[in-house]
Amino acid sequence: MRTHDISNRFLSYFKNNGHTEVPSASLILDDPNLLFVNAGMVQFKPYFLGEEPPPYPRATSIQKCVRTGDIEEVGKTTRHNTFFQMAGNFSFGDYFKEGAIEHAWNLVTGSQSDGGYGFDPDRLWATVYHDDDEAFRLWRKISGLPEERIQRRGAEDNYWDMGVPGPGGPCSEIYVDRGAKYGREGGPVVDEDRYLEIWNLVFMQDVRGEGSPKKGHPVLGELPNKNIDTGMGIERVATLLQDVDNVYETDLVAPVIAKAEEMSGRRYGADHADDVRFRVIADHARSGMMLIADGVTPSNEARGYVLRRLLRRIIRSVRLMGVHEPVLGEFAAVVRDAMGPFYRELVTDFARIEAVVRTEEETFLATLSSGSRIFDLAAAETKRSGGDVLPGDKAFQLHDTYGFPIDLTLEMAAEQGLKVDEEGFRRLMAEQRQRSKEDAAARKVGHAGGTGYRSILDAHGTTEFLGYRELEAEARVVGLLVGGEPAPAAGEGADVEVVLDRTPFYAEGGGQLADTGRIVAGGAEIEVHDVQSPVAGLNVHRGKVLSGEITLDETVHARVDPARRRSVSRSHSATHLVHAGVRRALGTQAAQAGSLNAPGRLRFDFTSPGGAVPASVLADVEEEVNEILLHDYDVRAEITTLDEARRAGAIAFFGEKYGDKVRVITIGDYSKELCGGTHVHRSGEIGVVKLLSEASIGAGVRRVEALVGLDAFRFLAREHVLVAQLAEQFKAKPEELPERIGSVLDKLRAAEKELEKLRAGQLMSSAGTLAEQAEDVGGVALVAMAVPDGIGGNDLRSLAGEVRNRLGARPGVVALFSAADSKVNFVVATTAAARDLGLAAGALVPAFAPAIGGRGGGKPDLAQGGGGNPAGVADAVGQLRKALATR
Repeated sequence: MRTHDISNRFLSYFKNNGHTEVPSASLILDDPNLLFVNAGMVQFKPYFLGEEPPPYPRATSIQKCVRTGDIEEVGKTTRHNTFFQMAGNFSFGDYFKEGAIEHAWNLVTGSQSDGGYGFDPDRLWATVYHDDDEAFRLWRKISGLPEERIQRRGAEDNYWDMGVPGPGGPCSEIYVDRGAKYGREGGPVVDEDRYLEIWNLVFMQDVRGEGSPKKGHPVLGELPNKNIDTGMGIERVATLLQDVDNVYETDLVAPVIAKAEEMSGRRYGADHADDVRFRVIADHARSGMMLIADGVTPSNEARGYVLRRLLRRIIRSVRLMGVHEPVLGEFAAVVRDAMGPFYRELVTDFARIEAVVRTEEETFLATLSSGSRIFDLAAAETKRSGGDVLPGDKAFQLHDTYGFPIDLTLEMAAEQGLKVDEEGFRRLMAEQRQRSKEDAAARKVGHAGGTGYRSILDAHGTTEFLGYRELEAEARVVGLLVGGEPAPAAGEGADVEVVLDRTPFYAEGGGQLADTGRIVAGGAEIEVHDVQSPVAGLNVHRGKVLSGEITLDETVHARVDPARRRSVSRSHSATHLVHAGVRRALGTQAAQAGSLNAPGRLRFDFTSPGGAVPASVLADVEEEVNEILLHDYDVRAEITTLDEARRAGAIAFFGEKYGDKVRVITIGDYSKELCGGTHVHRSGEIGVVKLLSEASIGAGVRRVEALVGLDAFRFLAREHVLVAQLAEQFKAKPEELPERIGSVLDKLRAAEKELEKLRAGQLMSSAGTLAEQAEDVGGVALVAMAVPDGIGGNDLRSLAGEVRNRLGARPGVVALFSAADSKVNFVVATTAAARDLGLAAGALVPAFAPAIGGRGGGKPDLAQGGGGNPAGVADAVGQLRKALATR
């Protein structure tokens, strides 16, 4: 049975049993606790926690998942994968243990002709939480499994949570006995290679804190309802139903290995080291393409860094098998062909995906070149010092700065007869990971930290947002927090968080800044400077009490700053138009990667694997957008289903979580996007859009900044005045200014070159005078002195070389010093006769450099350096003289 058939059978079974099919969420949902979506239940977490009412009592999905905690282990065995698909059925306070077990058993053992998987019941085993007698009895009742094939296990094995604060509960797992050739008898408690887990049924009933019950920590409390969260590993089921040994031999993974075999001329299964590389390529190609499809781009931070590691491990593995030409584009195509039938974004966005991987491959190949030079220097330094172990900090630098996998450094070191301080490297890596964890913990606003907000949500429900139609409204105070703690009242001067039952204030989101304004209640007045939604559905107004006292349950008047709101709305609508213009100019590969909609200005980030956008293209986009403003198109907002919106051509964004109903913003026939922000009523209200700049903010991601409305007008007015002033100065028409200014600059550059020649001539003419001042020190002609301040390094080298030439065949040493801006540069040059006496320029530097607080180095004939103490030049000359006299 093909893998896609396994997925479709799962969805069909549960849809036929009253479940709503929900599409896979993006891998990059906005969850402060997760880098990537790692389980099917993640998108349903607000329903489990009671933060949002579930729109359906039952759901089913095939969720794409990425887990990256053990990237280095991938390939070493056949058990580790970073990407996998998790089929799940979910109940939100509907059925519980009996329903979950019954559904799972029916589907797993049902005949294939009736839509089941057809597993032989005699090969199936189940496990339950050690004290879950109810689940044990239900397995006996529903499946008829003998007691010895229902095993009890502890929390480490049969308690499930996400590894972070949130929902959890005891679980029950289904295993398939693969037969004696895969291991020992005795069930899952004895051998999990022979007994392969395929399905985990989680009885979701608890809320965990920072410590997991899997490790013996107590639960924080119970969830509002008893829920079901199950996860069936699609790839594991495919392994069994396709009768292969492991995931890497299944129909969606094997084609990547086949392509790697074709490229390398090597065969999977012939050599263990190559097998590891084949598996790394197959796994990482799938993970990498799926991450890029969901909007991740390679970078040196967070998600982008994980993606970069995955792609570079592929390149490294292929190179170790003798393939040095670009490969990522071909692997991307294989993944598209295999996974595309189920994940259409791999097909529709393939041009962008391919461009991203090709750019990253080019970048890494250039990095390999520069990093190799750094490695060569470090290796040479290690050998010079008589060592045979490359320091751990050098290996870490190669990894952290140049993206070198440690195995690459190990191999290159071995080629030069060196070892690597792996312990030191791993210590530095551990320190970096710890810093990252501490940073993440400092930023985290997760489920454990939002209890105050959740209690307000539980008691009063979600905040009704009125801001699409109104900027002022009467409301009731349903929550007050001072210093993050619930409070009954807040007096003058207090920094306060206010939750209202209804509000016209827009909470920051979707790139749009929050509204500001005032909340007035009787004698109290609060200045609102920020509005956030720390818990889905709850708008929290943050501000300061300017006068009086505000109390819970009080009726207030909420008033948004209208001028600021209109300005932000103009920017947001302008961002939609810029996005549409950029996509029309560059194609669908230009996907939004972020935005900022602020008063009078906008920032729009988008993927552009091809590099910088030509100025002419940006000019065309700007002109087109402003033409749309002149047309004064109607701006419409409508609520529809996600499927209907996509069919109508609306653009959805990476990482966004959409419900069954979505809001679509349409501007004429030019732009149609899913958006929850505020907008103008007609395009003409925007006024003017002026694109200011375009620049790179990461690999394959560009940023456009623009001014909107009155701010754009003011900018253009200032530019007009500046151009008029320049035209007056140059006695030229505005359109002639570029040519006229270019001509003046050419003349200035020519004059500077002529001055440089004159100055260099004057400098060289002093060489004879300096050579005549040579003193004999121990049979060596020494010219050591300060020359005029401000002489640059190149000129100082030329002068020292010329003085050395004037010394002729004598043993001679020249050391010249030139101060500039509280620093001093120096150059040391030696004649051939001096070098014959063992006087190397580089070796002389340590004798005098400390006197000027500096250092330097170089070759035997020429060395240079600098220091921070110009006052020490006379002392440095003395130290050099002393070194020559006592050599």
